[in-house]
Amino acid sequence: MAMKQFKTESKRILDMMINSIYTHKEIFLRELISNASDAIDKLYYKALTDGNTGLNRDDFVINLIPDKEKRTLTITDNGCGMTDKELENNLGTIAKSGSLDFKKAMQQKSDVEIIGQFGVGFYSAFMVASHVTVRSKAFDSDKAWQWESSGTAGYTIEPCEKADRGTEIILNIKADTDDEKFSEYLDTYRLKSLVKKYSDYIRYPIKMDVEKSRLKEGTKDQYEKYTENETLNSMVPLWRKNKNEITEEEYNNFYKSKFGDYENPAKTIHMYVEGASTFHALMYIPAHAPFNFYTRDYEKGLQLYSNGVLIMDKCADLLPDYFSFVRGLVDSQDLSLNISRETLQHNGQLKLIAERLEKKIHNELETMLRNNRSDYEKFFKNFGLQLKYGIYQDYGMHKDTLKDLLLFYSSSEKKLVTLKEYTDRMKPDQKYIYYACGDTVDRIDRLPQADAVKEHGYEILYMTDPVDEFAVSMLQKYNDKEFKSISADDLGLETDEEKKEAAKKVEENKDMLSFMKDSLDGKVSNVILSQKLKTHPVCISTTGAISMEMEKVLNSMPNVDKEKVKSQRVLEINANHPVFKKLCDLYKNDKDRLKMYTSMLYTQALLIEGMPIEDPVDFSNEICELMVQ
Repeated sequence: MAMKQFKTESKRILDMMINSIYTHKEIFLRELISNASDAIDKLYYKALTDGNTGLNRDDFVINLIPDKEKRTLTITDNGCGMTDKELENNLGTIAKSGSLDFKKAMQQKSDVEIIGQFGVGFYSAFMVASHVTVRSKAFDSDKAWQWESSGTAGYTIEPCEKADRGTEIILNIKADTDDEKFSEYLDTYRLKSLVKKYSDYIRYPIKMDVEKSRLKEGTKDQYEKYTENETLNSMVPLWRKNKNEITEEEYNNFYKSKFGDYENPAKTIHMYVEGASTFHALMYIPAHAPFNFYTRDYEKGLQLYSNGVLIMDKCADLLPDYFSFVRGLVDSQDLSLNISRETLQHNGQLKLIAERLEKKIHNELETMLRNNRSDYEKFFKNFGLQLKYGIYQDYGMHKDTLKDLLLFYSSSEKKLVTLKEYTDRMKPDQKYIYYACGDTVDRIDRLPQADAVKEHGYEILYMTDPVDEFAVSMLQKYNDKEFKSISADDLGLETDEEKKEAAKKVEENKDMLSFMKDSLDGKVSNVILSQKLKTHPVCISTTGAISMEMEKVLNSMPNVDKEKVKSQRVLEINANHPVFKKLCDLYKNDKDRLKMYTSMLYTQALLIEGMPIEDPVDFSNEICELMVQ
């Protein structure tokens, strides 16, 4: 029979579809199985509407038949089949989709889901096959037809022998090359894994003869091989079942097998939404953070399905960064996919879905925090850092969403508390939400600056993560109460009388304080008498936007070309400490020793703050000199 040209009359278009549209060659199996499912759906729809076909759902099946000797892979279905005209229209015209035409012709929704819509999925077969043969017999027809093509050269259609209705596609798999091992698509294990990955939830059984081993009857250690016609797909997605039909064990087993975790999830979120965007979602909050969660190697995203067919393994657009720890999947029939069905063409529907998912995750976390505090604290230990990053990211755009999910260690409660719990306990005269930053709770608790705040009976939030102070600076306030670091120069603790007394003392000692500042040679912006110190002789506070903790964090970031960030440091001296009297005596009698004492006090204050000292050798020499005096 004479070779026909494709109706597009463009070999270039077909070549592009074969070689450029699909990212991964393995996608061909998903496309051909989806086409087979569509063909069965069409016949099943006819059975539902006509009611006299003698067909029922259990009759339908898709078969995979690999033949390593002949190097062929055959995909068969017993769906509606095609006439010669339908073969001509659907396979002879590139980008002609019979499924899309059928979809448009349906006037009402039914128990049928058609997957294909572009009519190019079939041609993905040429990515792995040098020659493709299609034999098809339409339902209620006594004639069968064969379509054959080797790609861009064209195709032939002629009558053939086929006993049963439906379609079989025979792929002559290409020979292996140094770059591509096409033989893998004849391996039953590889085919099983591809079906599991992409087509596990096709609604009809996908079957294949699989060679297995079993113990020979009457023996203890001799095995024999046998062949079993195995169903490769699970068919009914767990997420499409009613919640009351699913046990916790089923949810947990699905999570562990699907996402390769050894531990049950901390939380399961199962939702179905109808409306502007209709979708199923099954999400999990893990019980522990993946080993690479806080690295650049971690990829966020949910699996994205369209009518049970995997489209993307990790769709990052479905989750905001601060909820990137969530694992799971979304299944929707409302998505606009690109021509290869590998990515999304328009993201309007996706945005609607993402908004609903974000709101649901947030509500579930709030519920956990409210009703199961111990579980929430375990969750926060694993993923609280990510929520704090979310506060700081995007110029604080998400701070109102996340602020009530934060926990910080309380100086008075000796446990993690929310910002609401803190502000609800604030004393009537308390102006600020006080916080302190450091490496550990124990180290923060011993900071000299904490003394005055504690003496007033005010609670302090201890912040031990590097991002904490950045998050707090982005929040600025909570319940109209401003955040205030205990290392700030003014804590708002003094009465008017105390301020007057302090000003008087400063005036009396201004020359000495100015001398001490000059002796530090630009290391501090000022030396002052402290109102916050009680039992300690010295501390460092800061003025301006950059705190000591921020300085430490920013300078630890890898960037060889950057200039070191410097906070405006203030050295505070406790005027009620015996050291202050010694300083006054030295100012009158021995200014050289006062310089040494000032340097030592500054270094001491740095050590208390957990900052590196600028010259350990000088500090050591100063201590030795003091010891021998």
